[in-house]
Amino acid sequence: MNGCIPQYSLPQVTRNNNCMFHILELRGEAERMPAIFLEPHRKDYHVLMFVKQGSSRHWVDMIPYTFQPNTLYFSTPNQLHLQEEPHPLYGKILSFTRDFLLLESDLSLLQFPIIINPFDAHELCLDAEQAGYVDMLLTDLLVEYRSRNEWRESMLHTKLKVLLIYLSRLYAEAFKGADTGKDRMLLHQYRGLINQHYAQIHDVTSYAGKLNISPGHLGKIVRQQTGKSAIEHIHERLVLEAKRILFHTEQTMKEIAFELGFEDASYFNRFFKKLIGKTPLIYRIETRQQFK
Repeated sequence: MNGCIPQYSLPQVTRNNNCMFHILELRGEAERMPAIFLEPHRKDYHVLMFVKQGSSRHWVDMIPYTFQPNTLYFSTPNQLHLQEEPHPLYGKILSFTRDFLLLESDLSLLQFPIIINPFDAHELCLDAEQAGYVDMLLTDLLVEYRSRNEWRESMLHTKLKVLLIYLSRLYAEAFKGADTGKDRMLLHQYRGLINQHYAQIHDVTSYAGKLNISPGHLGKIVRQQTGKSAIEHIHERLVLEAKRILFHTEQTMKEIAFELGFEDASYFNRFFKKLIGKTPLIYRIETRQQFK
C-alpha cells in the first residue's frame, strides 16, 4: 500500500500497445484475473463485466460489490478499484477506451446512459431473457474480436454500439421515474468537471465558467437536483479522494495535501476534520481496523 495509487491503461493490462478494445471470456479460471488488480488501482478505460456464475467481491470507490449470477457490473474511467482474492467466475469482461468509442467519429456513443452513468450506478441485475441476450451480444463480439477479418475494428464498433444501446435501455428502465432532463445533465457535467479538476480547482466560480453559466445559476440547479450546495460537491469529491489515499496508501499528510491541491498539511487537516469529524490520521487508523 506504499506510494500513490497506480492507474493502468488498457495497453498495459493487455500488453498490446495499440489496444483500444479487449474482451475476455471467464471459464472458471480465477487466476486469469491480472494480479495487479488485487491491489488498489485505477483504470483509464471503461469496463463491462457480465457474470453468469460465481461469486467474488470487488470494491469501487470504497463500496464493496459481491458478484451475483446474471448481473452486469460496469465502471467508468479513473474510479478506484480493488479486487479481493478472486474466486472462479464464468462470464465475460469487455474493456474499451474513449478513443475506441470515437473510432467512427460517432459522438452519440459518449451520451449513452451506460457510458455517462448519471446516477453513479455500478450494477444491473438482469432477468433470464435479458441475461441471455447480453450473453449473445458479448459472444458475438468475442467471435469477431478473435477473428482477423477485414474491417474488424469497424465491425466491433458497430456491434459494441448495439450492446451499449441495449444496456442503456436497461439502465434507463432501472432508473425509471428519476430525473433525466437538462438540469440532471448539467449536474452530471458539473460532477464530471469536478472529477477532472478537483485537485486543481476548489471554487464554484471556476467550474461555472467552464460550463458557461453563472455561479448563482449553477448553485441553484445543483441544490434543486441534490439538496446540497455546489461547493459541497467539490468538498465531497476532495474528501472521497483523501479517504481513498488514506485507506490504500502510506502517503504522509503533507504528500496528500500537495496531491489534492491544498496549501499545506495543516489546512488539509482542518478541512478534513471539519467535514468528517476526525483528523485524517485517526480516520486512517480506524478505517483500517474496521476492514481488517
